[in-house]
Amino acid sequence: MEAKPVAIEAERVTAGYGEPVLREVGLRARAGELLAVVGANGAGKSTLLKVLAGTLLPTNGVVRVFGEPLSGLGRQQIARCLAVVPQETDVAFGFSVGDVVMMGRAPHQGGLLLPSAADRAAVARALEECDLAELSTRSVAELSGGERRRVTIARALAQEPRILLLDEPAAYLDIGHSLALFELIRRQTRQRDVAVVAVVHDLSQVARWADTVVLLKQGSLHAEGPVGDVMRADLLAEVLGAELVTGADPDTGLRYFLPVFRPK
Repeated sequence: MEAKPVAIEAERVTAGYGEPVLREVGLRARAGELLAVVGANGAGKSTLLKVLAGTLLPTNGVVRVFGEPLSGLGRQQIARCLAVVPQETDVAFGFSVGDVVMMGRAPHQGGLLLPSAADRAAVARALEECDLAELSTRSVAELSGGERRRVTIARALAQEPRILLLDEPAAYLDIGHSLALFELIRRQTRQRDVAVVAVVHDLSQVARWADTVVLLKQGSLHAEGPVGDVMRADLLAEVLGAELVTGADPDTGLRYFLPVFRPK
């Protein structure tokens, strides 16, 4: 089977805020695949996503989007193929849910931002996929944190990106919506050939949904590869600084990871 094209890649990227946070980190995410980034707090995960999104320039190394250096692309070019859901819920509180999701269509619209039939269809689909259709006329200011999180994800999906960058996408979501979200992300990768790079803390979700995994430790690449090779208790313990026990559900075969607490 022919390999899918590399959608986004980082090559020996060093970046930070005065002092380096990332040191010569590399990764490749292919179309139709979900790449999960795992690491302890402060490992550089969010910084890596900012570099991939082009909002933080690396001091060394290069990021490429479908083979083209990201630094050579205009903001509208980037927005037409790449969408970002940041760690913090970022929504315009003076607008309705439907209005905010329609903002995801801006890169595809003209200067007057007049919605077309295609724009409306994309927004309706994103609202339905994120279980927000019944809330479309509600003010964002009236929503819970989890609902606002789903709005930011719907806005990104309405953008119809070829690359989707997600920083802790399930933050603020209950168990049901968290599972639904990862199922939705999987559909996007499979049905639309979207390349997804996601920072994920839930190791069991990573084992269930990811194709490839990158482990970051103190700003450096500790391990990368297929999920079955990287999601090992020993490697994860080295990165996360916690002893883990792993097992599999006897009915489904799904793997799980649990931290072990040993009082001193």
